[in-house]
Amino acid sequence: LKFDVADTQAARAAIEADIEANGAYYAVVLNAGITRDNTFVSIEDEDWFSVVDTNLNGFYNVLKPALMPMIRTKKGGRIVVMSSVSGIAGNRGQSNYAASKGGLIAAAKSLAIELASRKITVNVVAPGLIKTAMSESINEVASEQILSAIPLGRIGEPSEVAHLVEFLLSENSAYITKEVIKIDGGLC
Repeated sequence: LKFDVADTQAARAAIEADIEANGAYYAVVLNAGITRDNTFVSIEDEDWFSVVDTNLNGFYNVLKPALMPMIRTKKGGRIVVMSSVSGIAGNRGQSNYAASKGGLIAAAKSLAIELASRKITVNVVAPGLIKTAMSESINEVASEQILSAIPLGRIGEPSEVAHLVEFLLSENSAYITKEVIKIDGGLC
């Protein structure tokens, strides 16, 4: 499906149509995210709101239409929310990003409590620095500083995050819910 997660109506229309055509989801991975980094005093209104709308409001916009059909199946399910170590520890120049990612952690923990009796688990993955298009914008000096702070001394691979998400979607994780799992080489 292709839609803007920040657009409540577009998300609802796309997800409801997909569920109508293909049935309720067993699992949802909330992975949309953007950055618009700047110090708080220099951040533009648009940069604050676009990050919060995509990263945090996208959680609501995707799960709201998907959740009741998932509950009605009475088959349990999995929800995995991609946050960030910035949402746990904060980061200079990322007040908007950290707020949105921290909000995801709080929302996911509350949702995990609400859905536990339905056998739907809700967990959060909080990556540190991972080799993605988003991390390519980090300049060489900043990258060296970050690497020196990571005990494992390297940037993570996308496949390492994917393996964790895959596990959280599996039956092997049926007794794990309301957790925030950092995957950051020991950074945070």
